[in-house]
Amino acid sequence: MTTTELRAPDVPTAPDTAPDTAPDTAPETAPEPLDTDVLRRFLDGRFADLREQFRREAPADLFTPSHDLSTREHRDLTRARLRTLAELGGHELGYSSRWGGGDSPGGQVAQFDMLGYGDASLMIKSGVQWGLFGGAVQALGTERHHSTLLGPLLRLELVGCFGMTETGHGSDVASIGTTATYDPAAQEFVVHTPDASCRKDYIGGAAEDADVAVVFAQLVTGGESRGVHAFVVPLRVDGVDVPGVWRGDDGRKMGLNGLDNGRLAFDHVRVPRTALLNRYADVAEDGTYSSPIASANSRFFTMLGALVKGRVSVSGGALSQTKVALEIALRYAQRRTQFKRPGGDGEVVLLDYLAHQRRLLVPLATTYALTFAQDELMGEMDELLRVQLAGGEADANRQRAFESHAAGLKVASTWHATRTIQTCREACGGNGFLADSRLPQLKADTDVFTTFEGDNTVLLQLVAKGQLTAYAQQFSDLDTLGMARFATRDFVTTYAGRSPARSLVADVVEAGRVPEDLHDRGWQLRMLAERERHVVESLAKRMRKARSRPEAERFEAVDELQDHLLLAGRAHVDRVVAEAFAAAIARCDDPAVAALLSDVFDLHALSVLEAEKGWYLQHRRMTTLRAKAITTAVNALCRKLRPRTGELLDGFGIPREWLASSLVPERG
Repeated sequence: MTTTELRAPDVPTAPDTAPDTAPDTAPETAPEPLDTDVLRRFLDGRFADLREQFRREAPADLFTPSHDLSTREHRDLTRARLRTLAELGGHELGYSSRWGGGDSPGGQVAQFDMLGYGDASLMIKSGVQWGLFGGAVQALGTERHHSTLLGPLLRLELVGCFGMTETGHGSDVASIGTTATYDPAAQEFVVHTPDASCRKDYIGGAAEDADVAVVFAQLVTGGESRGVHAFVVPLRVDGVDVPGVWRGDDGRKMGLNGLDNGRLAFDHVRVPRTALLNRYADVAEDGTYSSPIASANSRFFTMLGALVKGRVSVSGGALSQTKVALEIALRYAQRRTQFKRPGGDGEVVLLDYLAHQRRLLVPLATTYALTFAQDELMGEMDELLRVQLAGGEADANRQRAFESHAAGLKVASTWHATRTIQTCREACGGNGFLADSRLPQLKADTDVFTTFEGDNTVLLQLVAKGQLTAYAQQFSDLDTLGMARFATRDFVTTYAGRSPARSLVADVVEAGRVPEDLHDRGWQLRMLAERERHVVESLAKRMRKARSRPEAERFEAVDELQDHLLLAGRAHVDRVVAEAFAAAIARCDDPAVAALLSDVFDLHALSVLEAEKGWYLQHRRMTTLRAKAITTAVNALCRKLRPRTGELLDGFGIPREWLASSLVPERG
């Protein structure tokens, strides 16, 4: 039997001297002529028309640099640009047409993505007003809130903020300490901050601009706490702060200094009973609490799930800023020379060095992959939220899967942005450290993306827990005979170090096959899927064992599995992103674009396998020769795609003047 990446432990690993049938390089073929307009529209995805309209109509001064501004100047500029954006339109697309919207949540997020090509402070400022604040009113409120608040907030006649995060509670939203206690005699809620740890913090708009806040607090009625709910709380009326409202300014930050982040605290501030955003729960005049969702835990996660559009937006905005950094660094690398070529005239162009190609073309390929995954996510979001806009509720299973997908892609896109923008800065040397290159501002503004809308490490654990839930569901769906068969297969394949989700017959067939070509897409996808399955299944077994421990030992036992939990989340996201990219290529009807994207896919997929080769070697899913062949193939793909760099950057569709970088000429 031939050596395979999917071998049982009793099959010896092939020695390094054994031949490997996979070719070392990508096939050499002359590239087909390519229309970059077609590539751009294809990469723009489902909302290509809206993106193209924004390119045509957006005023150029929305994208001028802001790195030399003081905090006051930057806030003033962002405020003025937000008014310009309100006049331009597009922000209203995500709202119901009944209240002046466009019934297109995906269209609204597409515009948010486009703002990522410019100053991120404006992008996030618009997200606070029309995504977080307005989105909470629409998703959690009912007609009494929609009819009075949505029109003014869309026109910027009412400026708001989103008061969820607290100084002492961070990601643990269920434990926030702010209270809203119902007083039936006055038919009012009393909103109160019991101590400094319960102060709302890092709230965009709270320092200066917001007149009202959606405040998340523990609802208390009849002496009983009903969990976290959202309330509309005025902060000032006619320019005067409401008595009992305390506002603070977070001051200068690492980035996003056009956004007035601040702190809020409340000293027994009274709001009417109708201030409760009551789509999922209500309090009657006498204080009786009611909800269509019986479980407090389910109610909490349903309310949070209604706000998941923010994670989709942050993912897209991070990718836009990453594209700007890559275009600056790669355009610079196409022109900048360094060191003379031995035996030749002139110096070598930076992008002709393999090391430089690896630094920039691999993240370029991953950016393409994430963009197609983002488009899939936006399509799913658009369908689900349209149901909500029509007054319905999306299918619960589909909603949970979407929320997990959104969390995973937010993690992948924002960590990718952080790594890639730093790499771009380094790849431009000292010039990349200069403010007018724009790279320092991109780095500073996007760094917090890994923190807000959910800390990435916490979100990745949520993704993995969702996988465990889905895995457990497999058992609950099996009848007695199916369970016996599953148990038998599990015994055999556990001994073999293999996935119990695959039949033994399929394993034998697989074991007799070595892929002839590293560029075989089926093999690439199977390798990613196999890693995910193995990690999740081994995690499930360890988690069951940990939870069987005595209660006093259970927390420590589960905590010891966090590294495995994070690995499961990463493996899942790697597979989902690759599959979205492969699906996009499959539906591309332009042969030249499809051929180029196939090479980009290979570079992305093989670079992931190369980065994770330690896992594959440790678990005997890959030979050492195959690992070396993958590295050789990545090098060859970098060489092959180097002449296509300009076309791939044109696919981003970033108008040259929007780059606003001293490292990129306005033309050429």
